[in-house]
Amino acid sequence: MPASPEDLLAYLETLGVATTTVDHPPVFTVEGSQELRGKIPGGHAKNLFVKDKKSRLFLLVLGEETEVDLKRVHEKIGGQGRVSFGSGDLLEAVWGVRPGAVTPFGAINDEAGRVTVVLDQAMMAHERLNFHPLVNTRTTGLASADLVRFLRATGHEPLVVALAAHAEAVE
Repeated sequence: MPASPEDLLAYLETLGVATTTVDHPPVFTVEGSQELRGKIPGGHAKNLFVKDKKSRLFLLVLGEETEVDLKRVHEKIGGQGRVSFGSGDLLEAVWGVRPGAVTPFGAINDEAGRVTVVLDQAMMAHERLNFHPLVNTRTTGLASADLVRFLRATGHEPLVVALAAHAEAVE
């Protein structure tokens, strides 16, 4: 059974991570999020659940306005061949969230460590970041350093690279 938003927030608390959560109507897209979320401080993200030719799974976490070249991003993340979007069923089975609620917080449900979390270097420059806490009717903010701490605590060492279509890969 996947973790609930309350399970997630309790886990973050055990890690000493300070969060702020705002309730809002369901959002399914970046545009919908921008319209409904109101004024929530910090960086906002979009999350892309993808797989490579060898069925390795990745979660690309980048600024909501950042464009990524899906034909070439595999070169930056160590994927084998071009990536394609993972299915909603695969997302739910591995990450424990539904399409529209994709979030790096899904790492709490991936005990097998099947997903490599890739954080965009430019997004990580924000002191504070905001993500859905496993559902798309809330937004939870936390320090960017605390996101990394959470991911490591769940066994997901994040890969931080420049994901923007125009950015060069970081060596």
